[in-house]
Amino acid sequence: MDGDALTKAAVARFTLALDPADVGERRATAAIVGAPYEATECFRAGAAGGPAAIRRMSDSLETYSSVLEADLEDVTIVDHGDVELEGADVDGALGRIEATFAAAVQASALAVMLGGEHTVSLAGYRAVRSLYPEAALVQVDAHADLRAEWEGRAITHASWTHQAGVEFGFDNIYQLGVRSLAREEWDAARLRVAWHNEALTFPDTVAAQLRRRPVYLTIDIDVLDPAAAPGTGCPEPGGVTFRDLQHLLYVLGAFDVVAFDVVEVAPRLDPAEITAAAAAKLVREAILLFGGQRERR
Repeated sequence: MDGDALTKAAVARFTLALDPADVGERRATAAIVGAPYEATECFRAGAAGGPAAIRRMSDSLETYSSVLEADLEDVTIVDHGDVELEGADVDGALGRIEATFAAAVQASALAVMLGGEHTVSLAGYRAVRSLYPEAALVQVDAHADLRAEWEGRAITHASWTHQAGVEFGFDNIYQLGVRSLAREEWDAARLRVAWHNEALTFPDTVAAQLRRRPVYLTIDIDVLDPAAAPGTGCPEPGGVTFRDLQHLLYVLGAFDVVAFDVVEVAPRLDPAEITAAAAAKLVREAILLFGGQRERR
């Protein structure tokens, strides 16, 4: 997609989404926040264009989910637009994202963040923990992101999960789909986090732990095989199919998912826009599944 198209897409909203001012004090089914942050990518750039690309490709999808038998036309979605991050350092950018996302969590059944590099999920999880102190972090990702630091920095897209563990406890972190990690991350993955698995599954004992808690779900689009998601900064061969990932969403419908994000979509690396289309469909299903269920409670 060329620069002009990206600029136009940046002011678009996810299908049927309203401006928060048009909703007033009524609680929305879902509130969307764009976090076009990209400052620590270690390989291929482009994730800052993710929020605009996901919104753009949402217009290619039907509003109806035949699996869930639910329709976006029957729910209320608000879009807070993109967080203004120009000129901010890492701490400043994450602080702005956290504040905006916390407002989205408070105002909706499901808060949805569109990234941006994966570092933005640290801000999202901080926001959720401020409102749900017992919230677990479920990370679906090709990479563990458990380095203590990357290139001399503690908070990066390769170390944000470690930082989340430092701040909130590694026993609150559940990792699925991880098929690539550094030697230094292996002990943390095996011994410190609550659950770590290359497959998109966990045993009944782990499921029982999560059913008792609010959940923040973060999906790095690179958990998909590069054939299904070539537009991402660090593609890793041997990933799952889109159907596998979609099935996991439905499994997680048994849990109380209060916030969700999808990150690391880099549209400039995928002229066909299939990566953004996959992310947009995940967002649609997440809104109808998690947001719809919580709204009905």
